[in-house]
Amino acid sequence: MEARSDLPRIWLISELYYPELTSTGYFLTAIAEGLAEAYDVSVLCGQPSYWARGIRAPVREMRNGVDVRRCRATTLDKNRLSFRITNLVTITVSILLTATLRFRRGDIVIAVTNPPLLPYVAALACRMRKGRFILLVHDVYPDIMTRLGILKRQSISARLLDRASRWLYDSAARVIVIGRDMRNLVASKLQSRPDRVLVATNWANTETISPEPRSRNQLLRGLRLNEKLVVQYWGNMGRPHCIEDIVNAAQLSASDSDIHFLLIGWGTRKGWAVAEKEARGLENLTILDPLHRDQSCDVQNACDVSINTLCRGMAGISVPSRTYNAMAAGKPLIAVCDNDSELAMVVKEEEIGWVIPPGRPDLIVAALIEAKADPERLHAMGKRARNAVETKYTFEYVAHIYRSMIESMRYE
Repeated sequence: MEARSDLPRIWLISELYYPELTSTGYFLTAIAEGLAEAYDVSVLCGQPSYWARGIRAPVREMRNGVDVRRCRATTLDKNRLSFRITNLVTITVSILLTATLRFRRGDIVIAVTNPPLLPYVAALACRMRKGRFILLVHDVYPDIMTRLGILKRQSISARLLDRASRWLYDSAARVIVIGRDMRNLVASKLQSRPDRVLVATNWANTETISPEPRSRNQLLRGLRLNEKLVVQYWGNMGRPHCIEDIVNAAQLSASDSDIHFLLIGWGTRKGWAVAEKEARGLENLTILDPLHRDQSCDVQNACDVSINTLCRGMAGISVPSRTYNAMAAGKPLIAVCDNDSELAMVVKEEEIGWVIPPGRPDLIVAALIEAKADPERLHAMGKRARNAVETKYTFEYVAHIYRSMIESMRYE
């Protein structure tokens, strides 16, 4: 479908965009290209600075109908804090200058919350140029920092950041969140019109990820895990993700030779997990670096049960998008999280696994023993998971939400 001249121009603001296909880059690229089927869409982003760091993408290119403008900024090693801050400052200033020059009255601007300074830049540029601002919330600041103990809730810094975030929410014509628990939290911060908060979840890659026979899985074969019940954690092993419960569950089940834990990913807690595996002598725990995206289907199918974890108090703060790809592979879920989180809601509504409170690794082991004893129940859970993905968590389903939102804004 060709974009029509009477439709608004849409901008997406994101530090990460193709060829950077970390979680944020992947989802923002898909959203931009989905909207470009009906609208004139441009993107302001940076050069790859995470997994694709070192690749020099064109400063400007037309890709799949999207006008991509990569703003000049540093791309230093993000694993060094001083370099990461330098990257953040330079991309923020660069995007602000470009946005101020390029935005026009009536443009619709969608900005994601990561990194946390960019949406303020987008909101400021919209105010200066009479554009309309949409905030896409992936993480809720400063709440994630206070709940993880990085900031004290009553500190001056936390209160100032909370006031700034409330200003940001109130500046937005729409606020898009990726979970119902997040909608409730964000709506409570708005001074008016909580109906502006819309839920548009992330989605599964149903085209490349589908259930496959266990016997054909190359990863399990290479690790010699064909005969074991494998529970897999895939993705970021960061501070919000309660990796301790998985390692502790591995220790509690060490005497059961039929159960094996597989961790695949990256993050600040990965080093701790590797050290604990060695210190405790956990032969039933394997930890791997992330594999190439082309191997996604094989990776998601390299288990009998998928496990997702969020620390206590994270309901409304963060929603693990990896959930949907595990469901696409037809895998039952062990959800270690608060009972009122989006992750828990999905598992309970679709009847696809177990919801376990953080801090109870013994219940993780109990769930795995149940799974091992009843393979038919496990298969039925996996089938329901795939069915749920195909009806509720596809890109087409989510893209429809975005397009309906844009259409509704045209008549305001």
